[in-house]
Amino acid sequence: MKRVLISLSITSALLMFTTCAKNPVTGKRDLMLLSESQEVAMGKQSDPDIIRFFGLYEDKNLQKFIDEKGQQMAAISHRNNLKYEFKIVDSPVVNAFAVPGGYVYFTRGIMAHFNNEAEFAGVLGHEIGHITARHSAKQYSNAMLAQIGLVAGMALSPEFAQFADLAQSGIGLLFLKFGRDAESQSDRLGVEYSTKINYDAREMAGFFQTLDRLSTQSGSDEVPTFLSTHPDPADREEKVAKLAEEWKRKTKSTSLKVNRDNYLKMIDGIVYGEDPKQGFVENNIFYHPVLKFQFPLPQGWSFQNTPQQVQMASKDGRAMIILTLAPGESLEAAAESILKNYQLTLVESQKDRINNLPAIIMVADQVSQQQQQSLRTLSYVIQYGDNIYAMIGVSILQAFNEYVPTFKSTMGRFNTLTDPEKINKKPERIRIKTVQQNGTLLNALQAARVNDKRADELATLNGMMLTDRVEKGMLIKVIE
Repeated sequence: MKRVLISLSITSALLMFTTCAKNPVTGKRDLMLLSESQEVAMGKQSDPDIIRFFGLYEDKNLQKFIDEKGQQMAAISHRNNLKYEFKIVDSPVVNAFAVPGGYVYFTRGIMAHFNNEAEFAGVLGHEIGHITARHSAKQYSNAMLAQIGLVAGMALSPEFAQFADLAQSGIGLLFLKFGRDAESQSDRLGVEYSTKINYDAREMAGFFQTLDRLSTQSGSDEVPTFLSTHPDPADREEKVAKLAEEWKRKTKSTSLKVNRDNYLKMIDGIVYGEDPKQGFVENNIFYHPVLKFQFPLPQGWSFQNTPQQVQMASKDGRAMIILTLAPGESLEAAAESILKNYQLTLVESQKDRINNLPAIIMVADQVSQQQQQSLRTLSYVIQYGDNIYAMIGVSILQAFNEYVPTFKSTMGRFNTLTDPEKINKKPERIRIKTVQQNGTLLNALQAARVNDKRADELATLNGMMLTDRVEKGMLIKVIE
C-alpha cells in the first residue's frame, strides 16, 4: 500500500457531442462518443492510474516476452496504427484486460496459470480484439462516465465509488463490462490473431477449462473477469475450438506452435498467490510486514488489497471500510485533509489512543445533490511511526448505526505488528520440476512431495486432471 493521489481529467467537451464512426473490425458504423485521438488520450491518462493501483510485476524476461508477442500481434491486427503497450501487473487474480488506445495488461496470476505460449497468445488476441473492435470506447460512450458502483470487483452502492478512488480514475474503465456479443467477437479475434502469428488457437479453447475450474473452486464472488459475461464456458470452448480449425484451414498452416516447455521455463519462480510484502490475510487478520501493522477483517466481508488502499465491503453492498495513508504532517492536518478530500461535513471529533497509538476519531457526513442518499462516515486517523493512516467506515446514513459495531471492531483493533514469523513471511513461487517416471499427474506430484491437500489446486494450475498420464522428462508446475 503506497501513498498515491489518483486523478483522470476527462474534459466535459467529450460529453457535448456524439459521432458515428466506422468500426475497424466489422466495417459498420457505431455510435461513438470518442474519436480515435480521444480514445488514445484516455488510455494514456489511465495507464499511470492502473499501474499505481496494481503495481508492476518486475520480471524483465516475462515483460520482454509479452511485449514481443504483443507487438507482433498488433502489427497484423485491424488497428495496427495504434501504439500498443503490454504490461504485467502485480496481482494474483487470474485476469487480463485492455483499455482504450492500445493498453493491454496481464496479471501475474494469469501468467502463472498459462501452460504454454499458445494459451497466452489466444488471450492476448482476445484483449487486443477489445481494442481493435473499440469495445472499451463503445462501453464508455454508452456509460458516459456514470458512477462506477464497484470496489475492486465488489458490488457496492454507487455513492461509495469516491471512497474507493475508482470512479474518477483510470481504474473506473476496468469496470465497464462488455456484453456477451463483444466477448464472443473478441474470442473470434483472439483465434484469428493468434493463428496469424502461428500459434495453435485450440490451446485457447483448452484454457477455458482452467478458468472454469478456477471459478468453481473459488466460488461466484471470485469468478475471473475473463469469464464473467460467459455463463457457459463449455459452449465457449467448443465454439473457439471450431474457429481454431477454421482459421487453420484459412491460413493453410501446417506447423502451428504451442511451445509448452519454453513457457514453463520462463515462469519458473513467478510469485504465486498473495505476495506477503504487500500485505496478506491469515485467520481473518490482515498483516502488513513492511509497514508493520495488523487489524482484523469484518467477518464475512469481501476484501481487496491494492497498492494504495485496503478495501473491505459488506456482502449486501451497504457498507465499506477503507484503509489508506492520509496526507498531512500532523494528526490534525491529516483529519482536515480527509474531510476536504471526501467532501465531508464534521459531526463530531475526539482525540484518543488506539492500542497506545495517537488517534483522532471523527464522525462526518457527505451530502451530494447527485446522490439519492446521504452517507455517514466513522474515521479513525492513527499516527504510527512516520505514517498517518486513515481507516474510514462508510454507510448510508439510515444504516450507519447498524454498522458502527463492525467499524469499531475492525478499526479499533489496528495495532503494531511485531511477530517475526509474520514480518519475515516469504511468498510462494511456482517451480518447474521434471517428471522422473511415467505415471499419473498425481504420482508425479506425490514424488515431488506436494501436500495432498493441494493436489486439486496443482492439477488446475497445470491444466490437467490428477488422473492424466505424464511421461518421464515432462515438465510440471509445483508450488514452493
